[in-house]
Amino acid sequence: MSWLQVIVLSVVQGLTEFLPVSSSGHLAIVSQLFFSRDAGASFTAVIQIGTEAAVLIYFARDIARILKAWFGGLFDGARRDSDYWLGWWVIIGSIPIGVAGLTFQHFIRGDIRNLWVIATALVVFSLVIAAAEYYGKQTRPIEEFRWWDSVIIGAAQSLALIPGVSRSGATISAGLFLGQKREAAARFGFLLAIPAVLASGLYSLKDAFHPEGGGMSATGPQLLVGTVIAFVIGFAAVAWFLRFLVSHSMYWFVGYRVVLGTVVLVLLGTGVVSAT
Repeated sequence: MSWLQVIVLSVVQGLTEFLPVSSSGHLAIVSQLFFSRDAGASFTAVIQIGTEAAVLIYFARDIARILKAWFGGLFDGARRDSDYWLGWWVIIGSIPIGVAGLTFQHFIRGDIRNLWVIATALVVFSLVIAAAEYYGKQTRPIEEFRWWDSVIIGAAQSLALIPGVSRSGATISAGLFLGQKREAAARFGFLLAIPAVLASGLYSLKDAFHPEGGGMSATGPQLLVGTVIAFVIGFAAVAWFLRFLVSHSMYWFVGYRVVLGTVVLVLLGTGVVSAT
């Protein structure tokens, strides 16, 4: 990989990771449009560690409180408050994507990284996000979440393994369908992503240097710089997005996804850009 490619893709990762527009889809699209080759799933997974580090720092107080409550509640039933159970919901909700990721890892790293798939997913899943925004009652705060919320939202997170779907788009949409408040669904989705993304990034680290399937190799310094760039921009993006959701709907992103997906489909259909 060139340094220009590393910098551009890291900026894209930081900007799009937390928005419901699919960071992996954007990385594949930008790679094909401007560099004529996909950087690959391994590089994507590694620089995502930077954006998840941003989440760890942004939610540091929440995470510390949840961990304290969870460990305390394990041995003292009287201390099992909503934070204790939230810790369990994150653990339970992380299981589906872990199973799906290990089971379909070859498919995820290869065949599915196709611009036809990505552009179609951008458009089709936009309808899901729009439906969730329209039908969601948005009355339940995060303190009212239950085990079935974590199972359903965890299963929805697994859909993010398909580039173009969007992790935050899937988890927030599932939360809205369950009646959760928009910001509460986003916060839980971000917390739920931490174990999955960190595990994926660490697992993919060796492959980023020498990809076994598709993708391009990166040096240690390139991965380090890319991770730092993704962290800085990602921290600003998550802070902005949570404030945005307080008073704005997801329809803004639905429109963007439809336009982007349609443009990519036209470029593919006219032969301007290659699908892989």
